[in-house]
Amino acid sequence: MPFILEFTDLGRLAYAPAFELQRQTADGVLAAREVRDIDPSITPMAGIIFLVEHDPVVTVSNRAGAMNHLVATPQLLEREGVSVERTDRGGDITYHGPGQLVVYPILDLNLLNLGLHDYMRLLEESVVRTCAAFGVSCTRDPKATGVWTVRERDDALHADGEDASTLESAATPNAKIAAMGVRVRKWISMHGLALNVTTNLDHFRLIVPCGLGGRPVTSLKAELGKRCPGMDEVKSTLSRTLRELINEAYERAANARARS
Repeated sequence: MPFILEFTDLGRLAYAPAFELQRQTADGVLAAREVRDIDPSITPMAGIIFLVEHDPVVTVSNRAGAMNHLVATPQLLEREGVSVERTDRGGDITYHGPGQLVVYPILDLNLLNLGLHDYMRLLEESVVRTCAAFGVSCTRDPKATGVWTVRERDDALHADGEDASTLESAATPNAKIAAMGVRVRKWISMHGLALNVTTNLDHFRLIVPCGLGGRPVTSLKAELGKRCPGMDEVKSTLSRTLRELINEAYERAANARARS
C-alpha cells in the first residue's frame, strides 16, 4: 500500500519563515488530496515532515490569557537574544531554541483516518519511544498534553560516573521533556512537537511553560548527562519512529477502507 511521506531537515531557521513554509506545504498537501479525489490511481500524499532547530524564540498562541504567561521583561528578552512571535497553533506559550528538536508534520489526517485525539497520542508516542531508545523513561499526563519523564531521583552516581546532583533535573522526576501544539485545517495538520535535547533550560524561566505553573522542564541532556545523544542521532531515531507510527496508521486506514 504505497504512499508518499517525505522528511526534510531545515537545519537552523528562524520561526517566521518556518511558519510560512508550513502554510505553503499544507496548501500543497491539501491540493494533492483534491487531485487524487479526481484520479484515485495517483499515489496518495500522506505529507511532509519538517525537522528544525529555531533561533531563540517564545511563541504565543491565540488562547485567551496566553500572553500573561510571558513573565520576562522586554529588556530581559533582548539581553537573552529571545524574540516573541504570535502563532495559530493550539496550546499556550512555549520556548524554542538551539538544542531543541522541533518537528512539524504536515499530514493528511483524512488519509490516515486520524482524529485529533488519536493524532496527538501518535505524536506523544513517537517521543516516548524515542526517549526510551536512549534510556529515558517517559509517559503521558492525562491532564496535560506533552511527554513527561518518569525517572526516579538517584542521589548516587549515574552509569557514566556523573554525580546526579549536578544534573538539572536530578530532583525533578515527571518533568516535561516535550511540548506539543497543533492546528488542523481541512484535516491537514500543522505545527507539532518540540523535544528538548540540549536546550538551554534557563530560557524556560522567561515564561510559564505551556501555562502550567509549577511544572518543571527537562531535556535529554539533563536526564543523561554525558550520555546524551547528538542531535543528528535524535533526529534519525524520531524520524524513524514517526514513520513507523504513520505507516501503522495508514495501513489501518487502508484496511478499514477496503472493508467498507
